[in-house]
This record gives sequence, structure tokens and C-alpha cells, in this order.
Amino acid sequence: MSAFLRPAIPGDDPLDLPAQSHIDHQATGHQESGRQGPGLLPYRAISSHLAITPPVSVVIPAMNEAQNLPYVFRTLPEWIHEVVLVDGDSTDGTIEVARALRPDVKVVAQRGKGKGDALISGFAACTGDIIVMVDADGSADGQEIVSYVSALVSGADFAKGSRFANGGGTDDMTAIRKLGNRVLCAVVNAKFGARYTDLCYGYNAFWRHCLDEITLDCTGFEVETLMNIRVVKAGLKVQEIPSHEYDRIHGVSNLRAVRDGLRVLKVILRERGVPRSTRRRPVALRISVPAAPRGKTS
Repeated sequence: MSAFLRPAIPGDDPLDLPAQSHIDHQATGHQESGRQGPGLLPYRAISSHLAITPPVSVVIPAMNEAQNLPYVFRTLPEWIHEVVLVDGDSTDGTIEVARALRPDVKVVAQRGKGKGDALISGFAACTGDIIVMVDADGSADGQEIVSYVSALVSGADFAKGSRFANGGGTDDMTAIRKLGNRVLCAVVNAKFGARYTDLCYGYNAFWRHCLDEITLDCTGFEVETLMNIRVVKAGLKVQEIPSHEYDRIHGVSNLRAVRDGLRVLKVILRERGVPRSTRRRPVALRISVPAAPRGKTS
């Protein structure tokens, strides 16, 4: 079993555990967090059956999302280490609402104007070993984070959300966007040796050390595609996580299917392909975790 997780035994506080050898901690290469003391390991329960040690940071890019933040924050698990809100110069009180909902929220001013700029700013501010990307429009269910984290502590480097994996779904995509996503996904799979079922989706999680393996140098929505491509090129272990995308709750999306689809295509064409002889064989990771509840809480 991974050094980062253990079964949570009913009636047993997963934080009050006998200490393992100090060598085990040195081997992980990750910092300890949470409760510490003589004979204690810093485990935190993330479900009734699972406890982990790595701290988890959630990055939320937002611009004028004050009405949506109550729904987004309400679904976030209590056990996460920190929430990093990247504000894109909002004028509707987004920052004030975030601080009222979660006084310990870390607010970062976005550098640049696009989603890529926002995520890069947010990643730089994270202190957790695991980073989760969540949109601020209410389309993502924060209760799914447990599935992403479970994949990472089970051996994946990058946990990639998929609306088209078995168990996933979407309420928000038009027919033209589905077609475009399918075509672009097929091109990436063919060119880089990936086996993705979804490409243009921003609900992902990864170990912070992955940022040392990839370079993020784009400013817009295409940053998600760039990350998906470069983790494959870097030979990192990728695990797809079934995810359900809900409709935006309030406001209007800045996404434009044709314009942003062309930007994604340019990113794909710009990147150098991966020769078949050097492609990593897909690794099947066994993950046993209760399914996250579907739907938004009220």
C-alpha cells in the first residue's frame, strides 16, 4: 500500500496512528502536514474508507464569479489544505464573497488576462503537495476531488478528469463542442500516443512536482490541452477520472467554440510528436474508493 494512504478503520481516528520508520518518510520525498507529535503520522481522513498524508491545494481561477462561489465552496471537502482563489480583476465583489465564505482563502491577483495566466499564478502560490484545478462557474462538483486524490496516492502523477469516461457526463456541451473535442482528442492521441477520452476539460489534479517536468507557456483556455500533452511527453503516469460537468449556475461563459478550438489546434500542431518507439505503455492503476455523490448540494 502507498506510504501516503491507509484504510480508515471505523471508530479509529486515522490521525492517531503508530509511527512508521523515518526511512519511509524520506523515501516519499513529500513534506508532512496535519497533526504531528510523538508516535503520530499526519494522516487526514478523506472518506470513511481512506486517509492520506499529502496536503491538497485547490486552485480556483475566477473573474466576476461572486454569485457562483457559494455553490463552489460548499462542495469542497473539509480536509483540503488550502483554497487558492486567483482573481482576474473582478468588479462584483468576488474577493469579498470568497473571504466571507472561507476566511482562510488565499487570494492571488492574476497576472495577465487568460485562464493560462490565472492557473500559472495560482500554481505558484500553492503550498500543498497535490494541486487540484477547479472552475469557479459551479460546473464542477468538489466532492469528486476524493477520486482524483485517490488516483494520485495510488501511483498516478496526473489525474485527468474525463466527461466521456465510463461514469462521466456533461450537461453543458453543445453538439459542435462535443464534435470538436472528439476530433482534437483523436489528433492528440494519434500524435502523442495518449489514450484520452476527453481533452478540453479543466478539472484535473496532479503532484506539484509535475510542474518541474512540464513548461506552461500559453495564456488562454488552451492551457488545459497543453498540460495534457506535456504530461504525456514527459512520460508521467496519467489516470483518467470519470467526472460530471454541470451547467454554469450564473453568468455567461467566456468560452467561444470556434475561436478557442482553433487556439487548441495551434497548440497541438506546435508541439513535437512522440515517436512510437519511445511512448510509455499505459499503466493500469487499481483504485478502490467509494463513488463521490453526484449533483450539487443545496
